Amino acid sequence: MGNLVAIVGRPNVGKSTLFNRLTKTRHAIVSDEAGTTRDRQYGKCEWNGREFSVVDTGGWVVNSDDVFEEEIRKQVIIATEEADLVLFLCDINNGVTGWDMDVAQILRRAKLPVILVANKADDGKDLYDQYEFYKLGLGDPFPISAATGSGTGDLLDKVLEILPEKPKDELEDGIPRFAVVGRPNAGKSSIINAFIGEDRNIVTDIAGTTRDSIYTRYDKFGFDFYLVDTAGIRRKNKVTEDLEFYSVMRSIRAIENSDVCVLMLDATRGIEAQDMNIFQLIQKNNKSLVVVVNKWDLVEDKSQEVIKTFENAIRKRMAPFVDFPIIFASALTKQRIYKVLETAKQVYLNRKAKIGTSKLNEVMLPLIEAFPPPSVKGKYIKIKYVAQVPDTQIPTFVFYANLPQYVKEPYKRFLENKIRENWELTGSPINVFIRQK
Repeated sequence: MGNLVAIVGRPNVGKSTLFNRLTKTRHAIVSDEAGTTRDRQYGKCEWNGREFSVVDTGGWVVNSDDVFEEEIRKQVIIATEEADLVLFLCDINNGVTGWDMDVAQILRRAKLPVILVANKADDGKDLYDQYEFYKLGLGDPFPISAATGSGTGDLLDKVLEILPEKPKDELEDGIPRFAVVGRPNAGKSSIINAFIGEDRNIVTDIAGTTRDSIYTRYDKFGFDFYLVDTAGIRRKNKVTEDLEFYSVMRSIRAIENSDVCVLMLDATRGIEAQDMNIFQLIQKNNKSLVVVVNKWDLVEDKSQEVIKTFENAIRKRMAPFVDFPIIFASALTKQRIYKVLETAKQVYLNRKAKIGTSKLNEVMLPLIEAFPPPSVKGKYIKIKYVAQVPDTQIPTFVFYANLPQYVKEPYKRFLENKIRENWELTGSPINVFIRQK
């Protein structure tokens, strides 16, 4: 199971800056204006050979004076239920506020570790102000500067000290793991009930802790796989929770612990921003994809023209990755739900595909000769050999060239497209690397 770290704190304490620092990205917008972060921020942090996921809760704040504090409070509660560790960020220059005291009270009751982080300690004299934060009752404050990186190494050492080592996987090897994900009310629970609604005696649950994913073994009709639980399937929390934030937190768990993700879309609403957020989570984790357009029974015009328009709209939004199956189904009427399982199984097999080196070179080298990489600075790039890397999570291909540094992304996409044209890899991401010959 992957470890999940949530960054919580009131607006403008530097959550997005710390997120960018930990994930080594600039995805989160940084501004002095409170409530700037609106997009869902999720990334990976690697430190001393270990990796964990980071969620910046700032993206779920409603920027309104009368409601945003209550919204943040809801998110803190959700974070304590779903994360393995919480980083509680405060502003060392502003000291302890009443809102900080309220959140500290929630965190003290939580049954998970919390690290109190005093941010914006940009000056040596700011360090003396950290002692005020002991009144929050959350242990020693970590003074850092997310902007400059000062103190973040010690903070990461502490994070790794607290996070559990990756536990031993109790699931059988070689059995695919399918996660049904999507925004609230897209039909996730309905399609899972349709899958396992009959002969429940041959469906078994393997439950982890509250914050772990829950696996359901499905073994009938020629299928054998684990269904990875996601938001709303297993348990329902307080009705006052932020459903969107909660669904993304649970989706992170399910996606990380799966091989193939079945992304549910609502046919009556089309593809929306949160669908794209979850699609990006799938991409970041290099998971295979099957898109299911649910509630197709509610659509009046089911002509081929409408289907084609829908498919094109989905692929356009999800470009450049467009090689994935799209199924129009109805969980309510069970229309094409077994087609979903058959397709997910095939996509899993595509993910495990092995292509012989001789066949790869026989097909790819003439294509490369006909359409070589463009020359750079008068130097001609020659690709002489290609091979698939064995024992990788997704199909990975290495092309050996005399000047690999001059092969740009557009040409790598050309190579990927040619591989996809000649071999069945639909639904699976693939890696293309250029190395020195």
